[in-house]
Amino acid sequence: MDSASTKRDVIVLGLRRKILSRELDRGQRLRQDQVAEWFSASITPVREALRILEAEGLITSEAHRGVRVAGVDVDRLKALYVTRRLTETFAIARATTRISRHELRQAEHLLEDLDRASADGDSFARNTLNEQFHFFFYDRCGLPALRDDIATRWRAFPWDLTLDSSERVCQVRLEHQAIVDAVREVDPDAAAHHLSEHITNGFLRLAESTTGETVSDPFDFDSD
Repeated sequence: MDSASTKRDVIVLGLRRKILSRELDRGQRLRQDQVAEWFSASITPVREALRILEAEGLITSEAHRGVRVAGVDVDRLKALYVTRRLTETFAIARATTRISRHELRQAEHLLEDLDRASADGDSFARNTLNEQFHFFFYDRCGLPALRDDIATRWRAFPWDLTLDSSERVCQVRLEHQAIVDAVREVDPDAAAHHLSEHITNGFLRLAESTTGETVSDPFDFDSD
C-alpha cells in the first residue's frame, strides 16, 4: 500500500471515529482544508477519504452546500434494518454450529468489556466493542463475502445516535447474553431468534427517538 492510500485510510478511520464518538454532529459541514489540517494531509487523500465515507452513507455531498456529516434518512434506516435482520440472523445461525465452547469465551469477555464501557459512558468504546461482539459470530459464519456485506451495512448504520438509557443498556446486556446462551446450546434457530429481537428492539428505539413518534416495524408485511 502506497503512502497516499495509507493516509487516505487514516483519514477514513479518523473521521469515522469523530462521527461515531459524536465529536462531529449530524449535518455539520466538513471543509476539506480543515480535514486536511486535522490529519496533516494534502487535499487528494482527503477527497478520496470523503468519497469512501459518502459511499458508506456517513457523509453527503451536495452542490452549493458542500460536504456534511449525513443526517438520518428514515427510509434508508428502515432499509438498513431490514437487510441487517435478514443477513445477520442467517450468518449467526450458520456460525452457531461452527463455534466451540472455548471460542465462545471470547464473546463473553467482550461482553464484560462492553459492560465497563457502558458504565463509563464511553460511547465510542461501547460502539466499538458492540461491533466486535457481533462480528465475533459473523466472522465465523463460513461465508466471507456475506460477512463483508454485513460489514458494509453495519458501517452505514447511525450508531452514534444510539443514546441508550440505563434501562436499554440493561436490556441490551440481557439480549446479548441470550444470544451467547443459544450459541452455547448449539441452537441455530434460537440464536437467530434472539439476534432478530435484539436488532428489532434497537431499530425501533432509534427510529422513534429520531422521528419523535411511534414507528411500526417495517419487517411486518402490513407496515408501510
